[in-house]
Amino acid sequence: MRNLPAFNHPRVSRFLGMQIVLCLFLFWGLSALAQTTKDIPVIGRWDITIDKGGKSLPSWLEVQKSGTHTLIGRFTYAFGSARPISEVKPDAGKYSFSIPPQWEEGSRNMDFEFEVNGDELKGTMVYTDGATYHFTGVRAPLLTRATAPVWGKPISLFNGKDTRGWHTDGKNQWTVENGILRSLHSGANLISDQKFTDFKLHIEFRYQKGSNSGIYLRGRYEVQVIDTKTGEPEPINNQFSAIYGFLPPNKMMAKDAGQWQTYDITLVGRLVTIVANGTMVICKQEIPGLTGGAIDSKEGEPGPILIQGDHGPIDYRNIVITPAK
Repeated sequence: MRNLPAFNHPRVSRFLGMQIVLCLFLFWGLSALAQTTKDIPVIGRWDITIDKGGKSLPSWLEVQKSGTHTLIGRFTYAFGSARPISEVKPDAGKYSFSIPPQWEEGSRNMDFEFEVNGDELKGTMVYTDGATYHFTGVRAPLLTRATAPVWGKPISLFNGKDTRGWHTDGKNQWTVENGILRSLHSGANLISDQKFTDFKLHIEFRYQKGSNSGIYLRGRYEVQVIDTKTGEPEPINNQFSAIYGFLPPNKMMAKDAGQWQTYDITLVGRLVTIVANGTMVICKQEIPGLTGGAIDSKEGEPGPILIQGDHGPIDYRNIVITPAK
């Protein structure tokens, strides 16, 4: 048998030296990556609460890295859809960004400045009217589920006779006529007394031409109910059956205004499936965070079913929820 070269042979020494150098480069590279991530504590999703004149406004922030240096993101204010942030700017331990008005009155941008301390942040917002308000935030929960849900018994949330089991966030304009839950004009939102975590929801609705409403899952994620049978080939994320501002349906299944329509919605953690008028249009997609109009920013807690009543006439019936045990 041929003798193996000794470890002090020049060729072996050169080979081992190259291996050591490669290992060091790999170690330094991984260390630098870990250090870079550690040095950017703002990256992630945040549940925000803005104190605006003594009123708590639920909002949401996402920050992510773009390329090697730039931070970008998305922000959901208390109303409206999630809007992009072109750059989140770091400066001496603080961060700032600016977004143009969407539905807010006034023409100036909304300016945000804040600092991060572990899993919490705090800062200030300069609103479109120039007034300054304070806000706080915590890291949004992942809401991942280790096992598949075991479903309980179906619960009828609407008895067909009155609004028992529901309350409003203002003067109640909701009535019941012939087994139909009706809001004849814009007014208060209707909120279930019961709260839920994971569930399957069946709900039927009818809107007039040009009207719209919404169904808020856990009171925080709006499924659009809106007259948008436009025939557009690529529905966008604020149309019928979308998760408002985040998830568009893969097909437009809206019927004509004046017809009864159905949603069958399953929510497990952040994963949502929506069947609109018998066709699956969203399949186990992740809801990133709060949509505008959320009741609070406590994503880790159970929440009610909220039916939007402030955007025109709307009818509902046959509201049945099957909660996970």
